[in-house]
Amino acid sequence: MTPFDTDVLIVGAGPVGLTLAIDLGRRGVRCTIVERNLAPSPHPKMERCNARTMEIYRRLGIEPAIRAAGYPTSHPMDVFIVTRLVDPPLLHLPYPSVDELKARSALCTDGREPLEPYQLISQYTLEPLLKRIAENTPNVTVQFGCEFKSFDQDDEGVTAHAQLVAAPATHGMAAMSGDITLRARYLVGCDGGSSAIRKQLGIRLEGEADLLQLWQALFVCDDLYERIPIGRGRHFHVADNRNTQLIVQDSCRHFTLHTVAENEAEIRTRFEQMVGMPVKYEMLSANRWTQHLLVAERYNDRRVLLAGDSAHLMIPTGGLGMNTGVGDAIDLGWKLAGTLQGWGGPRLLESYASERRQLGIRNVGGSRYASRGRRAWRSAWRPDIAEPTASGAETRANLARIADVEQRKTNELLGIELGYRYTDSPIICEPGHPLADADDPASAPDPDAITYTPSTWPGSRMPNQWLADGTALQDSLGNGYTLLVLGAEPRPAEGSAPAAPVAALAAAFARWGAPLAIRHLSEPSIRTLATRAMLLLRPDLHIAWRGDTLPMDVGALADRVTGH
Repeated sequence: MTPFDTDVLIVGAGPVGLTLAIDLGRRGVRCTIVERNLAPSPHPKMERCNARTMEIYRRLGIEPAIRAAGYPTSHPMDVFIVTRLVDPPLLHLPYPSVDELKARSALCTDGREPLEPYQLISQYTLEPLLKRIAENTPNVTVQFGCEFKSFDQDDEGVTAHAQLVAAPATHGMAAMSGDITLRARYLVGCDGGSSAIRKQLGIRLEGEADLLQLWQALFVCDDLYERIPIGRGRHFHVADNRNTQLIVQDSCRHFTLHTVAENEAEIRTRFEQMVGMPVKYEMLSANRWTQHLLVAERYNDRRVLLAGDSAHLMIPTGGLGMNTGVGDAIDLGWKLAGTLQGWGGPRLLESYASERRQLGIRNVGGSRYASRGRRAWRSAWRPDIAEPTASGAETRANLARIADVEQRKTNELLGIELGYRYTDSPIICEPGHPLADADDPASAPDPDAITYTPSTWPGSRMPNQWLADGTALQDSLGNGYTLLVLGAEPRPAEGSAPAAPVAALAAAFARWGAPLAIRHLSEPSIRTLATRAMLLLRPDLHIAWRGDTLPMDVGALADRVTGH
C-alpha cells in the first residue's frame, strides 16, 4: 500500500477549508490544506459571521480573536434605504450592536437568544486570521501556492496530483516547485463555485443560474463612516434601478459598492452620486460577479466530499453562503474524525451528504426568500423618487412602506441560522423510530421557519442555556457525545439489563471506543426547555435522541448514533 502523506487533504483555503482544517487538527486528525493562491484573497466577498458560525468559532476557541479583528462590537448594525447618504433616509431599520446582543443573551433563560451574536468581519480579514490559526494548530499542514490538478481514488484512499508554483517555505513544508503527488485517506473539495473536484466527479449543480450580474468595487475612504449625516450603519441600500448597495467593511474605512454598471468609470460616478458630498477616496479594486441559487446533486463520491461553495452557491442576500459552508465543515469534521479513529460506523460519514445537502437546499431557499424581498421593494422604484414633488413624495412613501416589510426578510433570518433541524438522518432517532420517544411527528417544529423557536426535537441544535454558576452549557461540553441527565437518574426500564441504564449506555459507547460524557444537571430552566429527562447530544451539539428513560436496547442506540 502506498503510504499516506495525510489523513485528510483539503483543497481550498477559504474560510470553509480553514475551519475544517482547524477542527480536524484539534480532533487529532492529520490534515493538509492546499491553496493555489500565494496568499489569502484581498477581496471582501463575505462580511458577516452569523450567530451559529460564531457559536462554532467559540467552541474552537477562536471567537475572541475574530471579535478583535472585526467591526467594533459597540457599533450598531443598522440598515438604511436611501437616495443619497446626505438625504433623509427612506427607511431606517435599527439593529443592535454585538455588545447589546451579548447583554441580552446574558439575561435570557429560555434559549431564544444565541450564545454568540453575529460579527461583521470582512473575508480579507477573516482568511488571514484563520490561516494563522490553522498554521499553529497541531496536526495541520498549510500550503499556499499549490494548485490542485486531478485525483484518483480507490478503496483505500485518494491520490491527488498538484503543482507547486514558486511556493515559498510554508508551515509544514519546505520551499518547493513543480509537480507533486499527495496520498490521503479522504479528499475534501472546498475549492469554490468553479470546483475542479466537483467537475472531475461529474456532479451537476441544480437550481437557478446567472440570475443577475453585478460589479463589486472596494473603496477606501478614511472619514466617510464618521461623516455620514444620517448615522452609522452596516448597509446602505440605494433606491435606484441599478441594485446599488454600499456595505461598511470591518475597518470602517473600507466600503464595498455593489451595482449594475457598464465599466469602472460608471462605478466611480455611482459612488460619488450616492455619497452626495465631497470625500477623498480611492477605488482599490472592481470585479464582476454573478448571482446563483444552486446546490450540487451529490455531496460525495466514496472518499471524496464537497463542502462550501463547491456544494452550494447562494445570493449573498441574507448572508447564508459562507455560514452554510462553515456548518458543512463542522458537520464533516467530527464525522471524518470518528471514521478515521475507528469508532464511527459506515453510516456516520454517509450521513454528511444526507444532512448537509438538505441544509444546502434549505438555505438556498432562505437566500431566495431574502432576495425576493429585496426585489419586491426595489420594484417600487420610479424615476421621480428623488424629486421634491408630490409625485416624488408618493413614490418614496410607497417604496418605504413596502421595504419596511420586505427588507426585513434579508436581515431577520434567525430561524434559518439557528432553527435548522436534520431530518431523515441515519444517525438520529426521530419520533417514529423504534428507539425514539413517543412524540407525535406532526408536532415537529418547522425546520424552514424564519423566526427562531428553541427546541430539543431530535436533529435540532441544542439551544443556548446558562448554568447556575453563570457559565454557558455549550462551554461545558467536550468534543464527543454528551448524555445530559436532567435531574435524578431514571430507573431501569422493565425488562432491561440489571445495570443502571446510563452505565449500560456508557458501556455500549465504550464497545466502539466512541467518546461519551455523562452530565447530570439540575437547572430547572434546562429541564423545562428540554421537556424530557435526558438528551443525547452529538459532538456538533445537535440532538441525536431524547427521552424520559433510555430504551431497553441501549446498545442499539449507541450503534445508531455512531453510524453502525
